[in-house]
Amino acid sequence: MSQNTSHCQTNERSAHARSGWPFAILGLGLAVSVVVQVINLREPTDGVTAALIIGCMVASLLVLVGLYTVQPNQGVVASAFGRYAGTDRRDGLRWLPFWIMRRKISLRVRNMTSETLKVNDRRGNPIEIAANIVWRVERPAQALYDVEDYLAFVSIQVETALREVARQYAYDSHEDCELSLQTDAETVGAELKQDLQARVGVAGLVIDEAHLMHLAYAPEIAGSMLRRQQAEAVLAARRKIVLGAVDMVEGALSALSERGVIHMDDERRATMVSNLLVVLCADREPTPVVNTGTLYG
Repeated sequence: MSQNTSHCQTNERSAHARSGWPFAILGLGLAVSVVVQVINLREPTDGVTAALIIGCMVASLLVLVGLYTVQPNQGVVASAFGRYAGTDRRDGLRWLPFWIMRRKISLRVRNMTSETLKVNDRRGNPIEIAANIVWRVERPAQALYDVEDYLAFVSIQVETALREVARQYAYDSHEDCELSLQTDAETVGAELKQDLQARVGVAGLVIDEAHLMHLAYAPEIAGSMLRRQQAEAVLAARRKIVLGAVDMVEGALSALSERGVIHMDDERRATMVSNLLVVLCADREPTPVVNTGTLYG
């Protein structure tokens, strides 16, 4: 027989806390009255006076124990007898009854740099990747009660989300329409932020920014990939040079024909195209050769 269990999400609400200054004055007043009564105490002491002194002392302690301070961008999660009693976000001197437990949690923006992970990109190449995450606690009760340790939780989720996003992109792109980790860092960061927010939302956390911090090929293939990138760069440059040369040759032949400078048959035209392409596409300075003959011998 199977039993279905579901995660119970904590609903954030405000605690019924009050300003601590009136209670501080009350507690100190009771303490002063105890001191005064002890000083004016005479022998023999009757039971009424002793009971009054003890009562004022206990009341003073109970009132003063309920005082606590809340710093700016800090929350205090209150619980009574194992039940969530609300969250106090108002800064200053505050007061709650002594039987209510209080746990402080920072709501300030935090910065986290993940460890450098070794993962495979979309093409299966091993790469090293790390990210910088800016996050904060938005709902303190969920951070404390819905996960065991929210600091460890966000660290693990950052690593998981980073691995997942890295597998969806190639390290570098070979096509104009293909996204890559190297050339589309903003797009990758936005997707990482969205994925990570979906993961840590259960803990009441908010991801403000997510950026790639480190990106490189793994050491075992870095040399090979560098040579491949150099070869691809050479091929891309050659491709542009050839396309540019073809346009220049076409323009030159059209201009010569329109101005009537020279009349060429198909064989002469092919020879001139070949010579011009050699001159324009060569990676060395061309050596001029004076031809005193003709193509037809």
